[in-house]
Amino acid sequence: MTETLTGPFTLEREIKKSRFLAQAMPVKSIKEADAFISGIAAAAPEATHHCWAWQVGPHCRCHDAGEPSGTAGRPILQIITAQKLDLVAIVVSRWFGGIKLGAGGLVRAYGGTAAECLREAPKEELIERIRLRFHCPFSLLALMQARMQDWAGIEMAPPDFDSTGATIVLTLPAEQQESLTHRILDLTSGQAHVSVVED
Repeated sequence: MTETLTGPFTLEREIKKSRFLAQAMPVKSIKEADAFISGIAAAAPEATHHCWAWQVGPHCRCHDAGEPSGTAGRPILQIITAQKLDLVAIVVSRWFGGIKLGAGGLVRAYGGTAAECLREAPKEELIERIRLRFHCPFSLLALMQARMQDWAGIEMAPPDFDSTGATIVLTLPAEQQESLTHRILDLTSGQAHVSVVED
């Protein structure tokens, strides 16, 4: 089961006089993750480092932000993976307190702060969603729209009308694809051609 955060979450720790502040956020895209990271860096320019990682579907990135290579970004990213999270970005900012932590200490400090933050953040199950497209003739449109009102967890985009009817696009949990396709075919007596919308 993959999860994501329900909203932004922060957690602060002090380790050997250095202040570590973890800020995590659910994101829908790489662009959103980058904007979140840039916003944190801009809001606290006095921090010594802003180390970060994000996971967006099959894509992930991490950055040590000036800390020794592999001591900050990668441990943060490993925590995201270990906790089975997706569509999430996290920045761990550090204000240096004068005591060096060493490579092992940095890994524990960044990874530990990220782990505690993500563990405590409210989460929800991430349900894979797909989009289905089908054309509905005018004669069946009122019936289809009435029935679709009762389909839980399904979003309908505004219909796209043409001379013979309307093209309808539905967003739904992937696991409902088969049952919903059968329902649409039953209601249209097999007249609708249902296809998956590829992004």
